[in-house]
Amino acid sequence: MIHDLLHIKYPIIQGAMANITDGNFAAVLSNCGALGTIATGGMDVKTARKEIEECRRKTHNPFAVNIMVTHPQAAQLVDLVIELKVPVVVLGAGNPGVYMSELARCECMVIPIVSSVALARRMERAGADALICEGMEAGGHIGQSTTMALLPQVVDAVSIPVVAAGGIADGRGMNAAFALGAQGVQIGTRLLTAQECPIHDKYKQAVLRASDTATVVTGQNIGSPVRILKNEMSRQYIALEKKGSSFEELEKLTLGSLRAAVHAGDIKYGSVMMGQIAGLCKKIEPAQSILDSIMKDSERQFDQLKEKMENLPC
Repeated sequence: MIHDLLHIKYPIIQGAMANITDGNFAAVLSNCGALGTIATGGMDVKTARKEIEECRRKTHNPFAVNIMVTHPQAAQLVDLVIELKVPVVVLGAGNPGVYMSELARCECMVIPIVSSVALARRMERAGADALICEGMEAGGHIGQSTTMALLPQVVDAVSIPVVAAGGIADGRGMNAAFALGAQGVQIGTRLLTAQECPIHDKYKQAVLRASDTATVVTGQNIGSPVRILKNEMSRQYIALEKKGSSFEELEKLTLGSLRAAVHAGDIKYGSVMMGQIAGLCKKIEPAQSILDSIMKDSERQFDQLKEKMENLPC
C-alpha cells in the first residue's frame, strides 16, 4: 500500500490546491497521518522555499511538493526541491516527462498525476515511483475520463502503485478505489472544510452548500478544462467560450480569480474550485477528525460489504 512506500500512517495524499495548500496546512495533514502536499501553483521560487522551510519546521513526517509543469518557473522549482531534498515530488498539469530524468537522479520519490493510460505508461518508463490517477470528478485542472473508468485501466497498464483521485470524500469512495486496484487515495475537496484549511469562510460555506450539480467545467474549448463552482464568473466564461473568444480574453476574465475566492471570499466572481464530491461535505471539523472518520468509515463499510458478499448465492 502507498502508506508503506511513503512511510505515512494512512494511505491518503492531500490533494494540492494552488493558493490553499501552503507549508502550514501541508504540515497539519502530515502530522495527522496523511501525506501533506505544498502546492506551488500560486508561488514563485522564493515563496516556495519559504513554505517548504515552514513545513519542515512544523512536521518531522514526510510531505510532498506539487509542481505544475505549466508553471513559468517549473524548472527552477525542480531545482529547488532537489536542493532542499524534499521527500516526495508530485508533478501535474501537463506532461511531466521533461523533468523525470532529473528528479529520478535525486533521493526524492516522484509521483506524476496522470489522466490517461498512455501518459501512465510513459511516466512508469521514465522512472516514476507511483502514479496519481485523477478523474474528471476532481476540482481544478482535470482530464476527460472519470475515476471509475480510468483507474482500473491504469492499474492494469502499469506495475507501480497507483493512487486514485477525484470523487473521493469518505470510506465508501476509498474502498471503491481499493476495489478498482488503487493502493491509496488523494483527497482535496473534503479537506477544504477542515478547520485548519486557510481559505475564506465564504469559500468553506460554498462547499458545504454545494449539491451534486453545483460545479461546471470551464476551459474545454482551449484544451485546459477546470472544474469550479457555478457562479457569475463561470457563466460569463462559458458564454465567452461559446462565442469563440480568444485565450487572452478568457484569461483576462479569470486573472486573479482564484486568489479572490481563497483570500477575499469572492464566491460570485472568484474561481471557487471544488470537485463533484462537494455534496458529501457537510460540516467544518479538524483535519484529524476528517482523516480518522474516513478510515473508520472505510473499515465499517468493508465489514458491511463482506457480510453482503457472504450472503450472496453461489
